[in-house]
Amino acid sequence: MKFIIRLLINALFLLVAPFIISGVVISGFWTAVITALFLGIVNAIIRPLLIILTLPINILTLGLFTLVINGLLVLLVSSVVKGFYVDGLWSAIGLSLLLWIVSWLSNDFIGGERSKVNRF
Repeated sequence: MKFIIRLLINALFLLVAPFIISGVVISGFWTAVITALFLGIVNAIIRPLLIILTLPINILTLGLFTLVINGLLVLLVSSVVKGFYVDGLWSAIGLSLLLWIVSWLSNDFIGGERSKVNRF
């Protein structure tokens, strides 16, 4: 149930994102839900592999290259999902940063096993 709530929160943010970030276009609610689902799948499967493969450059840039990886993954999802368009790498990096913040806040709001353990 928590997964569906998080997915819907991310989808609702994706609907608001074009008003915040120029260069982001999303056609409707169902496109936002599919995009949020694809972003979750890509972040769970492809992102860890890319981070391991780019570990030397990530160490040299003190982790800032991870922002580029996240932006490239948003661009990948943009090329797969019809109705979701991101204009360039900077827009994709901005969207990934804002999605991270929204996901972090929703995880804290909804709660989970990790958030309950870390509370005092």
